Amino acid sequence: MSDRNINLLVAEDISKSYGPNVLFSGVALGINEGDKCGLIGINGTGKTTLLRIIAGDEEPDTGTVIKRNGIRIAYLPQTPVFDDSLTLLQNVIRDKTHSDTYRNLEGEARADLIKLGIEDPDVYPGQLSGGQRKRAALVRTLLTDSDILVLDEPTNHLDTGMTEWLEATLKAYRGAFICITHDRYFLDEVTNKIFELDKGKLYSYTANYSKYIELKAEREQSELATERKAKSLFRQELAWMLRGARARSTKQKAHIQRFEALRDRKRPVETEEVEMFSAFSRMGRKTLEAEHLHKAYKDKCVVDDFSYIFLQNERIGIVGPNGCGKSTLVKMLTGRLEPDSGKVESGITVKCGYFAQESEFMDPEQRVIDYIRDTAEVIHTREGDVTASRMCERFLFGSDKQYAPIGKLSGGEKRRLYLLKILMEAPNLLILDEPTNDLDIMTLTILEDYLAGFEGIIIAVSHDRYFLDKLVNRLFVFRGNGVIEQVEGNYTDFREKEIEKEQEPVQQNRSAGSKQASWKTGAPKKLKMSYQEQREFETIDDDIAALESRLASLGEEIENNSTSYSKLSELMAEKEKLTAQLDAKTERWVYLSELAERIEAEKG
Repeated sequence: MSDRNINLLVAEDISKSYGPNVLFSGVALGINEGDKCGLIGINGTGKTTLLRIIAGDEEPDTGTVIKRNGIRIAYLPQTPVFDDSLTLLQNVIRDKTHSDTYRNLEGEARADLIKLGIEDPDVYPGQLSGGQRKRAALVRTLLTDSDILVLDEPTNHLDTGMTEWLEATLKAYRGAFICITHDRYFLDEVTNKIFELDKGKLYSYTANYSKYIELKAEREQSELATERKAKSLFRQELAWMLRGARARSTKQKAHIQRFEALRDRKRPVETEEVEMFSAFSRMGRKTLEAEHLHKAYKDKCVVDDFSYIFLQNERIGIVGPNGCGKSTLVKMLTGRLEPDSGKVESGITVKCGYFAQESEFMDPEQRVIDYIRDTAEVIHTREGDVTASRMCERFLFGSDKQYAPIGKLSGGEKRRLYLLKILMEAPNLLILDEPTNDLDIMTLTILEDYLAGFEGIIIAVSHDRYFLDKLVNRLFVFRGNGVIEQVEGNYTDFREKEIEKEQEPVQQNRSAGSKQASWKTGAPKKLKMSYQEQREFETIDDDIAALESRLASLGEEIENNSTSYSKLSELMAEKEKLTAQLDAKTERWVYLSELAERIEAEKG
């Protein structure tokens, strides 16, 4: 028998309700040796509650959780608790014993805390941010001698390097684990089983995330095919009943029972989706311009001489380690934080929507629908006007939740509600600071589709590699010491280039006292155009000339077709589109020309 077939924990017929709200019922799952499980589902469906039941921190209403004798479980809760009278290190190693007596737990704890951005393990927990406390709790959990790890959102508050470290740690972990996470690349890397909590039921797939997507689609298609057959049979049985069936024989009684079973069958529920239509506000020629921004905190420079002209419909991702200044930059761009020097100018038609890393205060007594109506009763989209109530429905806030107080929502549901409010403002500049935190995978998927058709500028700070790959075509990479490098492409393009650099033979510099430069040092680099910028600069004059020529000929065509309404409408639409393209190209030409002049000046 393989290790994978040895049961560590079995949950049978688990149910849980809070008042009239049934989270789930009839849930059964097993965790075997070698299982690396991900638990996914829409926010508010009870994922955290199910984990707490598995960990033994909460009792189910019905059902049992059976653990093999001697099984040890280590649990990372969503909101960890510390003893504030002890140092962080003392909290992390407190009451720790390990079967391997040669392990230096204190040394490992210090090293792991430093890897997760906590440089002083002797600090007291009350001095730390929420993200730092969560990372410290992750170290505490991983150092516990256990057979099953139960992890609630372990990837939250981790930057990309930290997430890759956690991936490697879990791959090497000899026990089993089950975790809630919305990081799809993480699920692909570390899991071999996916549990999906959907409409109160639990589905199990022996797969990582990518394979789960395929298997789920197959399951739903099979359920729909079965339902179609049942409908057809029900129509036949109904016709038989309407002909005046009487239960005079055993055969007829069985026939009636079959009809009643078909009538009362449980039908598959179609998956609800967050529908997002792009509200729009027209943006003029001038967008958002940052000039020579500088910001430092005491002796630490986080942004140094940053300049950029954002183009219409541009998609920018901002990446870098925790604490490097990403949020500082976007706060300066939104005007929420003043730079030490430099300035940010915004066009008069720019309407900024800022989805902050921490949600704004929400009155727990206020109703969901009133919170949205305070922003707008109706939004205008390409598909027509959409009311606040209808938008709530599209964000999975049905009539029961629309009129419920916000305090009844889960943390993820509050984030979804906050996102809805931002989009109800109909921005044409959307700045997203860690938008994937606390949003479930379904909401993320539909959000990505919405952003793909968004008419405006998007600037996103994120550690979510999947999200960045789908959304952005240019990155601002924080290199340290305030240096921000512009990199063309999405996140995978960037990482491939970084890996190529790391694999290049190290060139030894024999001059005394010299050191190898790397991207981690943040050393200033010589100003130069990227390969893509150089290609663009070489052809942009011809592109502008071609647009101007076409616009000139369009003017003549418009005059010649002034009496044909359909043709005139077509020509005017083309003119509007080409004018916007010309404006964007012209602004890009200004930026590249100024960059070329600065490069020449530096050479001189």
